[in-house]
Amino acid sequence: MAESEAETPSTPIEFESKYFEFDGVRLPPFCRGKMEEIATFSLRNSDVWIVTYPKSGTSLLQEVVYLVSQGADPDEISLMNIDEQLPVLEYPQPGLDIIKELTSPRLIKSHLPYQFLPTAMHNGEAKVIYMARNPKDLVVSYYQFHRSLRTMSYRGTFQEFCRRFMNDKLGYGSWFEHVQGFWEHRVDSNVLFLKYEDMYKDLGTMVEQLAHFLGVSCDKAQLESMVESCNQLIEQCCKSEALSICRGRVGLWKDVFTVSMNEKFDLVYKQKMFKSDLTFDFCL
Repeated sequence: MAESEAETPSTPIEFESKYFEFDGVRLPPFCRGKMEEIATFSLRNSDVWIVTYPKSGTSLLQEVVYLVSQGADPDEISLMNIDEQLPVLEYPQPGLDIIKELTSPRLIKSHLPYQFLPTAMHNGEAKVIYMARNPKDLVVSYYQFHRSLRTMSYRGTFQEFCRRFMNDKLGYGSWFEHVQGFWEHRVDSNVLFLKYEDMYKDLGTMVEQLAHFLGVSCDKAQLESMVESCNQLIEQCCKSEALSICRGRVGLWKDVFTVSMNEKFDLVYKQKMFKSDLTFDFCL
C-alpha cells in the first residue's frame, strides 16, 4: 500500500516542499527549471561521467576514477578537494554554464536517472560509469545522511524512512527504476556498470575494467601498482571523517534492519525487480 500523506514521518516543510516532480520522478528543488537544458547539454567524446543514485559510493568511486584516469597519487588526491574536480551536473554550484566551459577531459557527476541525462549520451557520446549499491546498505546510509543534513532535518524513524524508500518518495525518485534504467544499458559501448561491493570484494577486476573502459594502457606491473594505489585510497577514505559513522561499510544494514523490516524489504524488492536479472549479495 502506498504511503499516504497522513503517514508522512516529517512535516511537509521538511520533505514535501523540498521536492518537485518532473515526468513522474521526484527531484530536489535545485533541479527545477533545468531539466530541458540538461537534456540538450552538449557532450564531448572525452567526457567521463560518474552517475549514481545518492549514497551509492559516489565519493569513493570518483577518487578511484580520478586516480585511474589521471595517474594521480593517492596521497596527492587526499590533499585535494576532489569535488571541485568533478562537479555535479544538476547542482546549483558551479552551474551548467561553468561546466560547459571546463577544459577537456571533463569529469562530471550526476544522480539523475538515465532518461533525464543529456540526449547525446543516449546516442553513445561520452563515457558513463554507473555504480549501484546494495539497496539495504544504501537506505541506511541515506537515512543517516538525511539525519545529518541541516537542510533536511529528518527526524522520523528509520522504519518510516525505509518505507519512503520502498514507496519511491525520496529525492531522485525510485532506486529500483534508477538502477534498472542503467542495467538495461550496461551493454552499450559507452556505459560501464559497476557494483559498490566489488571495490571491497574484487578491487583488481574493477580497476582493470576501469582502465580498459577509460582507455588507460598499462602492463601487468603497472596494473598491480594501480590496484595497490586504489586500495590505499579506499583505506584512506574509510578512515576519513566522511565515513566516521560507517555510512560506507558493506553489510551496514544488518545492524539496523529488524526481521520484519527485512522480510518486508525483500518482498518489495522482488515485486519491483522481478523483470530484472540484476542481483546483489545481501549476505556480505
